[in-house]
Amino acid sequence: MLSQEDIRQIEARGLSAKQVEEQLEHFRKGFPWMKIISPATRERGISVLSDEEAEASVEYCSTAAVSGKCKFVPASGAASRMFKAMFAGLADLDAGKAMLPGSPVAMLSSNIDRFAFYTEKMFGKKQGTVEYARNVLLKLLTPEGLDYGNKPKGVIKFHRYPDGEVRTAFAEHLVEAQAYMRNPDNTARLVVTISPEHLHLFEDALGEVKDEYEKRYGISYDVEFTFQDPSTDTIAVDLRNRPFRTDEDSLLFRPSGHGALIHNLDNVEEELVSIKNVDNVANERLLPVTARNKKILMGQCLMLRDRLFSYLKAFDACPDPESVECRMLCDKVESFLDRELCTQLPLARNCGERVSMIRGKLDRPVRVCGMVRNEGEPGGGPFVVSAKDGSTSLQILESVQVDKDDPGTMESMSRSTHFNPVDIVCCLRDYKGGKFDLLKYVDDEAGFISSKSYQGRELKALELPGLWNGAMSDWNTRFVEVPAETFNPVKEVVDLIRPAHQQ
Repeated sequence: MLSQEDIRQIEARGLSAKQVEEQLEHFRKGFPWMKIISPATRERGISVLSDEEAEASVEYCSTAAVSGKCKFVPASGAASRMFKAMFAGLADLDAGKAMLPGSPVAMLSSNIDRFAFYTEKMFGKKQGTVEYARNVLLKLLTPEGLDYGNKPKGVIKFHRYPDGEVRTAFAEHLVEAQAYMRNPDNTARLVVTISPEHLHLFEDALGEVKDEYEKRYGISYDVEFTFQDPSTDTIAVDLRNRPFRTDEDSLLFRPSGHGALIHNLDNVEEELVSIKNVDNVANERLLPVTARNKKILMGQCLMLRDRLFSYLKAFDACPDPESVECRMLCDKVESFLDRELCTQLPLARNCGERVSMIRGKLDRPVRVCGMVRNEGEPGGGPFVVSAKDGSTSLQILESVQVDKDDPGTMESMSRSTHFNPVDIVCCLRDYKGGKFDLLKYVDDEAGFISSKSYQGRELKALELPGLWNGAMSDWNTRFVEVPAETFNPVKEVVDLIRPAHQQ
């Protein structure tokens, strides 16, 4: 299917023809469904900490040795979905349709002075007319105003404070970082993944607040903006699974989803990393709750890291897999893995294989994921799943990864009690102090295929295993319940008038 010109184009992107052929094979064969054993619940799979356990976690977070902390913020997406209903509403108004009471456009227009981006100079005095609503949309979405329809979420003004200060989503992440991600040298390190075309917007947003925040909070910020590597883009195909070709007869490549960010995370040098989406921030009055729960997750992650390290060192001191001591250690560790991480191992043929299998499960990157009780918010869910090697593990699954025609799978999905707010803490170093190669722990079979279009033509796109799904499939995972107050995403612009985003 590939010509010499195609191969030159592929190699210019940092890919190989073999990689593209493998991607094309995924389109032809699809991806295997994930095999759910059960939902992760409070009974098995999700830890609900007592007040004493939570306090011990906060204390452990403050005292455990760690080789640097970093906040990792995926922020590469444009805000187009945030304003999707507004673009549709503007088209309706332009077509002469009525503005329905309670519609997103009506909510925005009637509450416009409650949004942090509102100024009377930009939007005029609030009115209840259709003409005013249309003017609000034009000033909000287009270059003649704020041009928010073409900007990334991170630089959109989210919150206004009583003293007149206005903060973007990115600025709120800076404020959060000083509350729970300080390093011993009083720095806060942030790695923010963005699109190259948005770099100047983020640099401007940082420049506007950096000096002031450093003085106010007594901290020094170390912020790095990183881009998704073009070599992680995937080829698009037409509806017959042939390489999609543009009008110029060149191959079409597309960004492969947030799963590509495992490459960015792999470049982080710090050991303890907090991951949180750019739109999940709240008004600073909720920061004490946010910071405390993040410290709880960090403490839990460091506790788990040290427990795993102690077992690995015990195996180092017990080299004979046939010995009584080693067999007893295997029994103890297998019980721990099952009880704490829902990891059950297949039956080994001999003691040597058993030890090797256990060590392989212990010596992996660690993550602790906050989970919120499901009260109707969208998001992937926590499950116990079966892996190809016959073991079980805790995984975060999206609905696209499971077979909706399988009654058992759907029954398990229906019993799911929690969802994933993307509130994750990771430990990225092994028990000898070395840095894990995160790309070795990706399940390449956990991607999925989506339907897209290009210049009006339908196509299929290949999404790499998601950052907190298949890209972390072979990590040691623990789920911990966190309060709903810690989850305050802004998926649509009108979410900004929810209480968590108001003073």
